[in-house]
Amino acid sequence: MAKKGLEGKVALVTGASKGIGRAIAMRLARDGAAVVVNYSSSAEQAQKAVADIQTAGGRAVAVRADVGRVGEVIKLFDATFSNFGRLDVLVNNAALPLYKPLVEISEAEYDRLFDVNVKGTFFACQQAAKRMADGGRIINVSSSTTVMMLATYSAYVASKGAVEQITRSLAKELGPRRITVNTISPGGTDTELFGLNKTAEDKKRFAQMAAFGRIAQPQDIADVVSLLASDDAHWITGQNLRANGGVI
Repeated sequence: MAKKGLEGKVALVTGASKGIGRAIAMRLARDGAAVVVNYSSSAEQAQKAVADIQTAGGRAVAVRADVGRVGEVIKLFDATFSNFGRLDVLVNNAALPLYKPLVEISEAEYDRLFDVNVKGTFFACQQAAKRMADGGRIINVSSSTTVMMLATYSAYVASKGAVEQITRSLAKELGPRRITVNTISPGGTDTELFGLNKTAEDKKRFAQMAAFGRIAQPQDIADVVSLLASDDAHWITGQNLRANGGVI
């Protein structure tokens, strides 16, 4: 049997109890990685993801941490190393949505959004820079909405734009250690998060924007993450891969 692409490696996926994060965790496990399934509040769903990985013959553990708090990010990395002894792939997927007119957004909402979407990514990258094995992979999840000029998305796209810039700078910083740092920017994807406050007509409109005439399934995004996590992607760094089915 051929060796799996990530066999012997360890992946940490934030926000991995459901949606895109869960699909990424499942795919990286299928590729051979031991996976840390991070969650903040969905303990039952995280344990189900771990059980599904283990049933398929993989290794996984669920670790609760609110990535919007730096102390918990550090504990998440501590748990990764205590369980598996190393880290080769970090996927910063955890994020909060906020789709409201700018004049209605409170300071508390803004702060919480940036705590999870930006601070969480920044300090997870910091821990990876300190602890990740040379030749590792950091994959930050942004959104194609950063270039789509959508009303009510101002705070959300501001947070995701910051993620994209962190990626660009860090790619240069970690290049001497052969650690690649890339962004993946999904378009509309059939998840609970995407469906928040959207009507069937809203979803249909997003589907019609894609070249393939549909919104993505989480597995579509996980497949692209698998590519970036692989050895074959060793010459791709500092890039924003818009995995959106040709929306833009």
